[in-house]
Amino acid sequence: MMNKALATGLCAAVLCAVAAPALAQAPAAAQTTPSPAFATCLARLKGQAASQGVSAASFEQFTAGLQPDMSVLDLLDAQPEFTTPLWDYLSGLVDEQRVSDGQRMLATHRELLAQVSQQYGVDAATVVAVWGVESDYGRIFGKRPLLASLGTLSCFGRRQPFFQGEFIATLKLLQAGDIRAEGLTGSWAGAFGHTQFMPSTYARIAVDGDGDGRRDLVASIPDALASTANYLKRAGWRSGEPWGYEIGIPNDFDTGLAGRTSRRPLSDWLARGVKRVDGGAIDLPADARAAVLLPAGRSGPAFLVLRNYDAIYSYNAAESYALAIALLSDRLRGGSGLVTPWPTDDPGLSRVQRKQLQTLLLARGHTIGEADGLIGSNTRRAIQAEQQRLGLAPADGRAGRRILAALEAAPAVAPAKSTAFALPPGYAELINSPVTRTSAMSDVPGLRLGVFQGFDALLIETPHSTAAVALFGGQLLSFVPKGGQDAMWLSPLAKPGPAPIRGGTPICWPYFGRQDQSNELPAHGFVRTLTWSLREARREDDGTLQLTLVPPPLQGLPLTLEMTLRIGRSVEQQLVTANTGTETVRFTQALHNYFRVSDVERVSVVGLDGLTYLDKNDNYSRYQQRGDWNLHDPRDPGRSDRTYTDAGGRYELRDPGLQRKVVIASEGSRTLVAWNPGVATAAGMADVGAEHWREFVALEPANAGPDVIALAPGQRHVLKQTISVEQWKP
Repeated sequence: MMNKALATGLCAAVLCAVAAPALAQAPAAAQTTPSPAFATCLARLKGQAASQGVSAASFEQFTAGLQPDMSVLDLLDAQPEFTTPLWDYLSGLVDEQRVSDGQRMLATHRELLAQVSQQYGVDAATVVAVWGVESDYGRIFGKRPLLASLGTLSCFGRRQPFFQGEFIATLKLLQAGDIRAEGLTGSWAGAFGHTQFMPSTYARIAVDGDGDGRRDLVASIPDALASTANYLKRAGWRSGEPWGYEIGIPNDFDTGLAGRTSRRPLSDWLARGVKRVDGGAIDLPADARAAVLLPAGRSGPAFLVLRNYDAIYSYNAAESYALAIALLSDRLRGGSGLVTPWPTDDPGLSRVQRKQLQTLLLARGHTIGEADGLIGSNTRRAIQAEQQRLGLAPADGRAGRRILAALEAAPAVAPAKSTAFALPPGYAELINSPVTRTSAMSDVPGLRLGVFQGFDALLIETPHSTAAVALFGGQLLSFVPKGGQDAMWLSPLAKPGPAPIRGGTPICWPYFGRQDQSNELPAHGFVRTLTWSLREARREDDGTLQLTLVPPPLQGLPLTLEMTLRIGRSVEQQLVTANTGTETVRFTQALHNYFRVSDVERVSVVGLDGLTYLDKNDNYSRYQQRGDWNLHDPRDPGRSDRTYTDAGGRYELRDPGLQRKVVIASEGSRTLVAWNPGVATAAGMADVGAEHWREFVALEPANAGPDVIALAPGQRHVLKQTISVEQWKP
């Protein structure tokens, strides 16, 4: 497959096959209700498919109930600035487990592979190496429903025409009976089967290896292996020739001559001092065209590569991928591996070592799931926490030999308390509890109970501003400074409960993201879909109103929450969390502000320059903010989902269209989240839609991600923000 940390762009022939087992990701949940835009797109695709031979009946059969999975767009658009070290990539793909498993496959399928090699001229070790890297010998096909992924990519995001072709090619394969729709899964980009063909490649290259009249690369190993050999043959594979050799180069070798496309006659390279590291002869014609690769520079392993290396490279256009296939095939032939070490003092880990690392992390109380050898965002966060605890620099969350050795040598520590919570008893009944009038609402000038854009709300009027606070979720919906416009955005598509209200300031508590929480729990905490009550209200001498609101008591939860709002010239909002239990509790939280803007692509946020952030759109990779925040970051333009760590203080949302700036000052906050879904994701959100994403930006003072609050028994924590609006011209 193509590791996007090492090869950007889309692969040309077998596009972005399923993630290598050491790097695999599980899919995010698909949208539950198709958006109108998706339905319209499918109707258009039906006509295109008909023009290419897909009957209306087949189209309806295979797309019935199809729903978009907008999470694939995050993978399509991710363009990391960093590159995974090659030794990390290869350590998980060319490890002892994959070598021993591959040797068993060679023995198990000896007769089949002999027939394939004779027919297509590709040696058995190379065919099995492709199989091992692409799907771990049929163990990992990819978990995403294939038609949902391709349908989504056909309708949203970049390169829609390309994916529309792949979508229709899949329908044609289904209609022909080559494959079956039930349980058809693959990679996020649509590659599937034992050796991860894209549908259009499947249509052109796949062959019937078992003679049953079908080309089934999902259920038939003979079909898959024969088709892989056919692909390599058609890519220019030369029977009987090697892919290349590990070589040594002299000290005065001109490294500027290196590169896969820098082909020279073999005689030229030999004259420049190139030799095999094992001392063997390079038994090829003197005029054979070859190239020298130095993937880690002069100090790392060097390779002389020939035409067959190019055939491997065409399968997935990434140098790292081609080397993984080539080096694994050498090991399957009985080779001992590389002679020259990679230039690092912290080598990568095999899958067995990754499992051992995860076992050590689990023993230290990190909630990362099971020890499966798959290094995802939870494992990286846990590694980073241990690197910081042990004083290892850089604390980058990388799974390498250094952190493994440090944890093996360090004494075991008592497991930390998890941030996971259980659903409180009677929670479902609390969601549907009615709004009731309390005595605190009486006789306070400027405060009344009414309706704001369809929501029961406390309506507030002061000499300095007006505001609205929904009792459902205790949510600030509106704040309008005198003579100005609303600082908050409330979606015109927001519906009354029990769904959360999109807009204003939702209260996310006692957890923010899915970190440690089971899928049975509601997203973003318990309290944003409960009816709050007004405990106290009072008017200050200048007309400012101060309100105290609380959610209903949550049985079994050792934390309580109280919120105060002080509304006048500005909004001051406090979340007070108290631990009433007997043990330390770890929790996360956020004030999820949606600020109204004239056009999200024109605004900027001042105050984040130099901060480190985790990018959810890039699997929580870490970056450093350069300059002010906006949606024009060339690394990932047009959207944002960033968690800034060690962030607390003052930030300005500058809006040239409204000629104002919204100032957010926070206390008791270690995190700031900056979010806008962008047009593609918004199109699949029923309460945003493609027409409203430009109207807001979410800036959220929080304690989230790695910034978890540990609250001892009897202690209180206060998260405070102040929102004010000032005139501003660029």
